[in-house]
Amino acid sequence: MNAEVKPQNKGTKQLFSNPILEKLSRTHISIPLIIFACYAATLLYWNIENTSLTPLVTVLLFVAGFISFTWVEYNMHRYVFHMKVYNEVREKLQYTIHGVHHEFPKDKDRLAMPPLLSITIATILLLLFKLIMGDFVFAFLPGFLVGYASYLSVHYMVHAFAPPKNIFKALWINHSVHHYKDGEVVFGVSSPLWDYIYGTMEPKAAK
Repeated sequence: MNAEVKPQNKGTKQLFSNPILEKLSRTHISIPLIIFACYAATLLYWNIENTSLTPLVTVLLFVAGFISFTWVEYNMHRYVFHMKVYNEVREKLQYTIHGVHHEFPKDKDRLAMPPLLSITIATILLLLFKLIMGDFVFAFLPGFLVGYASYLSVHYMVHAFAPPKNIFKALWINHSVHHYKDGEVVFGVSSPLWDYIYGTMEPKAAK
């Protein structure tokens, strides 16, 4: 992120003068989690009732969808949320979609994509993947959506709670490095897998 901002320990920021748009830019974390749990469950139910996919194929596609999301999460965070801001338009766009989160990382209402936008994107993916994958989409996309829900859960817990005294503490440390030390490393939130593969894991965080 070229336009670095200084993280604030508390507070929030109004992004839109229109009160409706401002309200739509915020969400309680429970809302998208419920939405995507229901969305994924509905697709899996459709898969069971209306396709000929075997349980094994369903599980393998679900896992593939989950892993695929971690790759998408990494690349979206690295190349879209931290896009190069070489003009005012891109700088404003980058700040709106992600920079504001770096400035106010404790703002719990902006730790997830707004539900309306999330549902729209998920539906577009359903239609697009259906054209490409056929009935496989009804097992693949639920895994992808559960991956997104897992990311939301981890991201919320990292910002809202103290680090736990277990193996998951590494996720807190990794994301803290990204927010408070170097915004150009450690892009994986739910998993450090792709940071290790692409070489963006901060050395001390890796230890």
